[in-house]
Amino acid sequence: MTVTLAHQLANFACSLEFEDLSSNVVHEVKRRVIDSLGCALGAWNEEPCMIARNVASEFSAKNGATIIGTDHQAPPDWAAFATGCAIRYFDYNDTYLSKEPAHPSDNIAAALAVAESVDANGREFITAIALAYEVQCRLCDAASIRARGWDHVTYGAFSTALAAAKLMKLDPEKTRHAVNIAGVACAAMRQARVGELSHWKGVAFANAARHGVYSALLARAGMTGPAPIFEGQMGFEKQLGVSLGDVGSKFVIRGKGEADGTAAMILNTSIKYWPAEYHSQSAIEAALHLRNQIQDPSQIKTVVIESHDASVDIIGSEPEKWHPQSRETADHSLPYITAVALIDGEVTSKQFAPERFTQTGIVKFLQDVKVERNAELSAMYPGAVANIVHVELADGRKLTKRVDYPQGHAKNPLKDSEVEGKFKFLAAPVLGEERTKKLLEHGWKLENASGVSELMGLVKVPA
Repeated sequence: MTVTLAHQLANFACSLEFEDLSSNVVHEVKRRVIDSLGCALGAWNEEPCMIARNVASEFSAKNGATIIGTDHQAPPDWAAFATGCAIRYFDYNDTYLSKEPAHPSDNIAAALAVAESVDANGREFITAIALAYEVQCRLCDAASIRARGWDHVTYGAFSTALAAAKLMKLDPEKTRHAVNIAGVACAAMRQARVGELSHWKGVAFANAARHGVYSALLARAGMTGPAPIFEGQMGFEKQLGVSLGDVGSKFVIRGKGEADGTAAMILNTSIKYWPAEYHSQSAIEAALHLRNQIQDPSQIKTVVIESHDASVDIIGSEPEKWHPQSRETADHSLPYITAVALIDGEVTSKQFAPERFTQTGIVKFLQDVKVERNAELSAMYPGAVANIVHVELADGRKLTKRVDYPQGHAKNPLKDSEVEGKFKFLAAPVLGEERTKKLLEHGWKLENASGVSELMGLVKVPA
């Protein structure tokens, strides 16, 4: 029988063990769990997060999972959806840039839900997360799908299905069927990130995660799925018009001394320092640097942002980006994000409040912000995510700043203390100082946890 990609993924998932992970990978997983929980708590009161919570709370399960911030036990696929919405919505969780960009910490909500439902321990939870990162990032390396009209979250159905199957301890055959079921209905439209953006931009992966968990639940019960799901006559590659090449050969168990051991793709991902789309991170850093040299932002005459093709295509070309009408559009607008950094001297959730991005002064200012493509910066991508910001002042001065690797980039990583600082900034207003401290302590010792129930209890938001 032909060894398909689904076979290779299933065999890799079932073979991977905590002992295969290097200490660097384990530590990075813990950093991402802490960072993701902070992002979720920061977005706790946002409308789509409340909607997801309310809908998921209508369902209960005997062997379910906790909806983040509550003590309600929902079916694990619904818990993954509600928690995933919160982790993702602020656009503050981590990023991987390749042929297809992604936010691989989106997988953590699925791992949390399933780990709790099956009473998996901390080591099993960490292993499942490393597995999900490996799968999603490798698929992103293999082929870009956004140019063909498909959203990057499409790959997330496979990664979350495999993480869920791993935590459920399914055998290779059932794990393969989890992949098959996930793949047959996973293609998400790129329209979620085009033009004036909606709530769905921030919850699309949560839906993919819900589907991935659901697929594993069905496979565990004996449901079979269509195969070969990737290479078939009407399969994934044919329908999406892409070739995944030899990606299956990448999923192997390596020695720990070899490139940080197995499932080490997480080390190539980047943590966000500001709550905005990742391609804007270096523009924010450049703008804030220039802001220190500008005493009065009203004296700014023109702003020109030189950027790479991916940035221009995703966040710097559509007319809606110069006149955002929703938070989702504002935090995906290179001109707005750069402009507000220059004007306010900071980029936090406050800069993405409707009363800020719809102000007459902001809208007028944006008309003097230009975005231009830079071939050199495009050639450096995705190894670098560079932007150059030029500012001309009324007195004739011209200021320029270029940033290739913004704070938090894999080549300019945040210190643990900076990850903690970001977490405290987001979590403390919701949980209080004492609970925030306990949650941090628990996160750093995650490999010693007997389960994730205590973690979810610490995340419960006080009434």
